[in-house]
Amino acid sequence: MEDYSESLIKSLLNKVEEYPRFKKGEIEKFCWMAAHEHKHGVLPSEYDIREIDEDLYLKLLQEFKSKI
Repeated sequence: MEDYSESLIKSLLNKVEEYPRFKKGEIEKFCWMAAHEHKHGVLPSEYDIREIDEDLYLKLLQEFKSKI
C-alpha cells in the first residue's frame, strides 16, 4: 500500500463527513467518492466508471473504520 501524508488522509476524511447526505452506514460509498474526487478533481457522476486510486480508497476506509 502506498504511503499517503497524514494531512491528505485527514483532509479527505473531513471531506467525506461533509458530503451531502453522508451516512456512517455507507462509508464505503463516500470513501470511494472522496478517492474519485481526489484523483479526477470532480465528484463521480452516475455510472462513472473511471478508475480510482484503490490504495487510497482502502486507506480512507481503514482510517474511517478505526475512528468508529
